[in-house]
Amino acid sequence: MKLKEYKYKINGTKFSVKVGEVVDNTVHVEVNGVPYNVELDKAPSTRTTVSQPVKAPQKAPRTESGEKVIATPAPVSAAGYVVKAPLPGTLMSFNVKVGDTVKAGDTVCVLEAMKMENDIHSAKAGVVKQILVNVGDAVPQDGAIMVFE
Repeated sequence: MKLKEYKYKINGTKFSVKVGEVVDNTVHVEVNGVPYNVELDKAPSTRTTVSQPVKAPQKAPRTESGEKVIATPAPVSAAGYVVKAPLPGTLMSFNVKVGDTVKAGDTVCVLEAMKMENDIHSAKAGVVKQILVNVGDAVPQDGAIMVFE
């Protein structure tokens, strides 16, 4: 009978453990050269099951394959200034809300792209009229994020 050998160190003491195959719910084990026949409570399963941790709920909606749904905001009226995503990414946070007054150069939101957080600044002053996407949404390049009056 062939034994698999394992070496352990428990509380500073070294152990050499050799384990044989399970036959009729009994396994031959040698610990530091001392033989034992170990009787198991029930027959071991030949199939190993690994449970996966439960994932936290996602903020953004997902497709059946798990990919983020690209935000497709409602069409924007011609009136007002539209803040657009300079590159594709995921909306991490907003620094403004509807009704806030914004000056040119203010950071209005943060977009994560290529594992980097990018501050999105307003090119013009105005009042936030509408926010078109949600935190966690994937936005394409030139996708509309918000509208100013």
